[in-house]
Amino acid sequence: MKIYISHAKAFDFQSELYKPLKESGLSVDFIFPHEEGLNPYSSMELFGQKKIDMVLAEVSSPATGQGIELAWAQSFGIPIVCIYKKGSDISGSLKFLTDKFVEYSDSDDMIGKLKKYIILN
Repeated sequence: MKIYISHAKAFDFQSELYKPLKESGLSVDFIFPHEEGLNPYSSMELFGQKKIDMVLAEVSSPATGQGIELAWAQSFGIPIVCIYKKGSDISGSLKFLTDKFVEYSDSDDMIGKLKKYIILN
């Protein structure tokens, strides 16, 4: 399974998202678009090739660019799962893209819930 990781630039994605996912033990091929920095990444091209099974979107911090990216994923029929930190005020517009939302309290909670979610879906 190939999962594209989507997030806001303002979010500390390296330590709060990429690192826990890399250390999770999940047998998934994660695509970390900004692993090497914040250079532009052609997610629309990747989605259009339909080589992605799912988009995992960390949506605790609203971002216009991420919203555009998620709309591309939806337009190509790629399932989207939104994860967010407990207490975050997430965008109501996300409900038009997916009905899959996972709330978490910390990195361990996030990984535990994702393990169950990925196994069940």
